[in-house]
Amino acid sequence: MIHIPLTREGAPVLAFKMILPGRKADSPIPQNVHGGYEWFYVLAGTLHLKLAGVVTTLGTGEAAEFDTRTPHGMGSAGDEPVEIIALFSPQGEQIHIRDA
Repeated sequence: MIHIPLTREGAPVLAFKMILPGRKADSPIPQNVHGGYEWFYVLAGTLHLKLAGVVTTLGTGEAAEFDTRTPHGMGSAGDEPVEIIALFSPQGEQIHIRDA
């Protein structure tokens, strides 16, 4: 997994470009829990997002947001890597996008 910081440490909202390697689609997705809020946008590839045990598949151009106190994990949906932009906010602000 590659994390490329896009903001300076200590910023109120932290932004990262993340590249998650390809994996076997049926391999487990570990989950973790921590304070804050996360928003991400899929730049390329297909992502499996696991929230509280439920797996959702997101493709290029799709976004998700969630409270990081919910058990969560993510990984590529298959053999190809997936690229995302992720925003983390320890204060819990929600970041919204609007669909035209």
